[in-house]
Amino acid sequence: MSNVTSRSTQTTSQRKNASMCQHQPVCPSADSADREAAQPVANHPEQGWSLLCNGVLLFEDTGELLPDGQIIAPHRPLAAA
Repeated sequence: MSNVTSRSTQTTSQRKNASMCQHQPVCPSADSADREAAQPVANHPEQGWSLLCNGVLLFEDTGELLPDGQIIAPHRPLAAA
């Protein structure tokens, strides 16, 4: 018996709603210089990342992945000599 079904998946290159923020006052957008100040909506320290309510993936090494796919290199402060 062969039962074949056709499934269609639609994909988009960007998220429809990059901002998930419902905080008051509203958290900084992913385009803001202070985007890391947004509240986390998912936190996975065992995996080294957090998802912020503005759609930014913040990594343990301070690197970031923005909702538009832009990569922000890690920017840890240098240790004092």
